[in-house]
Amino acid sequence: MNKAQIIVLLIALGAGGAAAYMAASGLGGGPKEVAPEPVAEVDMDEVLVAGRDIPLGFGIAAADLSWQPWPKEATVANFILRSNRPEAISEVAGAIARSPFLNGEPIKEGKLVRSDRGFMSAILPKGMRAISTEISPETGAGGFILPNDSVDVILTRRRSTKGAAQGSEQAFVTETVLINVRVLAIDQTIEEQDGEKVVVGKTATLELTPAQAEVLALADQLGELSLSLRSLKDAGASAGGPQTDEHFLKTGGQQRSSVTIVKYGIAGPAGSN
Repeated sequence: MNKAQIIVLLIALGAGGAAAYMAASGLGGGPKEVAPEPVAEVDMDEVLVAGRDIPLGFGIAAADLSWQPWPKEATVANFILRSNRPEAISEVAGAIARSPFLNGEPIKEGKLVRSDRGFMSAILPKGMRAISTEISPETGAGGFILPNDSVDVILTRRRSTKGAAQGSEQAFVTETVLINVRVLAIDQTIEEQDGEKVVVGKTATLELTPAQAEVLALADQLGELSLSLRSLKDAGASAGGPQTDEHFLKTGGQQRSSVTIVKYGIAGPAGSN
């Protein structure tokens, strides 16, 4: 092999090595890696949340609360932030839940009550009274009335009247004495529990004004009371709130309407003397 052949061979070997190096290092026209764009950091804080489901009327303990990271731009004014109130867990512990909290839901002061006299007196609005009346499945809409429902209170009573000489008659008088009244509790149940849709109790506790409480006490002595369940669309402030039947107030519970029952085939005008 002469000198010229040796030179050509060395050049070929050098070119092949250079090509192999460029292919291995990605310099031979392959796709280039693109550096990811920097991600903007989110300004975070910690929000006080329920560490588990907290039912209505439940006394909250420190173990029921926890701090949860939360974007600052997503917080609202009534959230409790750790940056503002680092001791909030110990401050909130001992309060009573005015409304239920779900696990992970932010704690809000407006849904808490602090009272050493019991839950019922704490949740009653100023000027209102809680008064109880006996009910049964028959007089309580078959047991389908739940706490926080709105009802009308209907009075039914029997009145004896004078009929013809051959017999006598009985008149059943009925009228609505209270309208759009909120139910606070059925027996000792103040909320729906464990998905239970029916609460059959013997006592309903209603939210009334002092004057309405007197009306209910009078009606309870006059006859049997029934609760008429109102639709959600008819309840609440949009329906004008709780009202008292004006006729019942003016007459002191005197008869307004009646249904006559005929005995011995004899009937006379209902309510006649």
